[in-house]
Amino acid sequence: MFPVGLGALDDAAFGNVGEPTDNRIRAELLDESLEIIEGLWTGEPFGYEGRHYRFAPMTFRPTPVQRPRIPIWVVGAWPHERSMRRTLRYDGIVTQVEDPDEIRAIAEYVARERDPGATDGPFDIIAQGSTPPDKARASATVRPYADAGATWWIDGDWSGATVESLRRRIDVGPPTVR
Repeated sequence: MFPVGLGALDDAAFGNVGEPTDNRIRAELLDESLEIIEGLWTGEPFGYEGRHYRFAPMTFRPTPVQRPRIPIWVVGAWPHERSMRRTLRYDGIVTQVEDPDEIRAIAEYVARERDPGATDGPFDIIAQGSTPPDKARASATVRPYADAGATWWIDGDWSGATVESLRRRIDVGPPTVR
């Protein structure tokens, strides 16, 4: 999987090094980058002429083993239409929501709006959050998201994790939802 997004601006990393911080510009950069990646991954000579990027034809080698390409998961800002439309062109959405009801709404949107021929594989809905270092409690945390339509779970503690707390969580193993 190849996850992509506009980038988080909360640490000022983009602006501090002269990168654009406007969401519209960042979205344009992402769209062009995705077109470029797809073109280069074909292994055929590919050139590009866009608003932000331009280059003469070149050939990217080696090509990805996965066909037709590496699956792309796009961070989507629910319920923003432009962001959601971008996710539908690829293989999955990395959601930025905390409520299983929002996952359900995203799954319904995808079922209703996505062209079934958009890609060769399934469309994944990736939920994320933090689960406790207890198998049963972790599974209970994840189950409502799976029931709502999430196909993957990213477990991440973005607030004060320590090496020890992360090791405890890893030692427990992944939650189960079967």
